[in-house]
Amino acid sequence: MRVERLTTNLRVADLESARSFYADFLGLSTEEFNLGWVARHTSPETGAHVQLVTEDATAPEFSVVSVHTADVEAAYAEAQALGYEIVHPLTNEEWGVRRFFVRAPDGNVFNVVQHRR
Repeated sequence: MRVERLTTNLRVADLESARSFYADFLGLSTEEFNLGWVARHTSPETGAHVQLVTEDATAPEFSVVSVHTADVEAAYAEAQALGYEIVHPLTNEEWGVRRFFVRAPDGNVFNVVQHRR
């Protein structure tokens, strides 16, 4: 798989309560999106970013990282061929991504995602 970008997913109890620390203190003041359960905060100067997540709208588990790739189909096939546990199947999500969740051997769950064009 060719990774284009990694985004850390941090579990928070409440997006609004967490906003001040990430936006004001860390300077991640641009809210790229907010779906009510996940929001991405980015630094307008550096592009550094983090996703704050309270839950996942469709997947059964929390993912620690979103792995952005240009070919999610190939990544899915590779994960299956290597015998990794698929936690959430390859799915077209209503918010414009195609993704799946895979568990690493260490137990961490990764959200492998491609934005649909």
